[in-house]
Amino acid sequence: MQTIKLVALLTEAEKNQIFRQLYAPDSYFNPIQDADENWIISTQEQEFCTNPDFLWVKDLPLIPYKPVPDPTPPGPTGPTGPIEGT
Repeated sequence: MQTIKLVALLTEAEKNQIFRQLYAPDSYFNPIQDADENWIISTQEQEFCTNPDFLWVKDLPLIPYKPVPDPTPPGPTGPTGPIEGT
C-alpha cells in the first residue's frame, strides 16, 4: 500500500511572499508547483518554520502531493539514445 504524501497549499500571492525567504536559520522556503499547477511547500517547511513573519504557513491547508510527471523516457539512455544490450 502506498502512503499519501501531504503538502501545504499556497496561493500565488502567498508563494510570492515566502519565495527566497528563511523559514528557519539556514533554511529557505522552496515553493514548487505540483501536477495540478498548485503552489505548494513541504510539511517540513511548514512544521519547522520559526520565522515570526511567516508563522501563518502553519495554518495552510494540506493536500495530497501530485508530482509533475518526469518527461524523461523510461530506461537507461546514453548521450545519443538507448544503451545497446540493456
